[in-house]
Amino acid sequence: MPDLPVLYESDGRLARITLNRPEVLNAIDDALPAALESAVKRANSDQKVRAIILAGTGRSFCTGYDLNYYAQPSGTNPGIQEMPWDPMKDFSFMQNTTSQIMSVWRSHLPVICKVQGYAIAGGSDIALCADLLVMGQNAKIGYPPARVWGCPTTAMWVYRLGVERAKRMLLSGDLIDGLQAERWGLGQTVPESELDSEVENIAQRMVTIPRNQLVMQKLMVNQVLENMGLASSQVLATLFDGITRHSPEGINFKKRAETFGWKRAVQDRDQGSFDWTKNIPFTKNELES
Repeated sequence: MPDLPVLYESDGRLARITLNRPEVLNAIDDALPAALESAVKRANSDQKVRAIILAGTGRSFCTGYDLNYYAQPSGTNPGIQEMPWDPMKDFSFMQNTTSQIMSVWRSHLPVICKVQGYAIAGGSDIALCADLLVMGQNAKIGYPPARVWGCPTTAMWVYRLGVERAKRMLLSGDLIDGLQAERWGLGQTVPESELDSEVENIAQRMVTIPRNQLVMQKLMVNQVLENMGLASSQVLATLFDGITRHSPEGINFKKRAETFGWKRAVQDRDQGSFDWTKNIPFTKNELES
């Protein structure tokens, strides 16, 4: 029997939801978002539970979508179609996936996300839906697919960092560590050796508050972002996400992943050494000009 992609356990007034694909650094496959949503609903339906800790098994929280499945194999899959491309088919798939990830945001109970290692790409979408982020100092967060082959469908970077810093992240695809994230007002950072204990301390403090008080406070704060147009922002972001995978550059990224493996394609993307428009590496003169 295969391992469950998401683990659930409750400890009195505290629920623990854990992404459980450590062999691929908890990368997202077709099953994980639905399992995450199911676990969040389970916690919310348990009247004893007052708070949720969201974590990832092993060395990282989540490294995004599993490119070994979505990018590397030849042919189509739920995230890539042959041309001509049906944008509404793609939108339906990604809207459903985004809705499942947003279950963390919609949870009536507060969610504390513990980040060790990486919370990148789709993994950052999950982390940024949580109410509180606690990161190890050396942990990294960011959205590298902004360089090619992705747009963050939750649009949470804008709401969590503000316009200028969201642009700094999404117009570069850079990662920041826990210390930089905290300086920018994103979450709290602690030494890796203190990560577990700090998350526990915050959670145990929360669960001493009546459940209805926690629900009301979270709903009130979330409603501010909802009133700012979060839902419509996500529609646009989800449409753009499909376009990035089916643009000429996105198709060339997929071809390179098929030919040389997704790790090589990602390396070319992140180093800025590849001209995705022409599907060839930049020349030395182009890089220096």
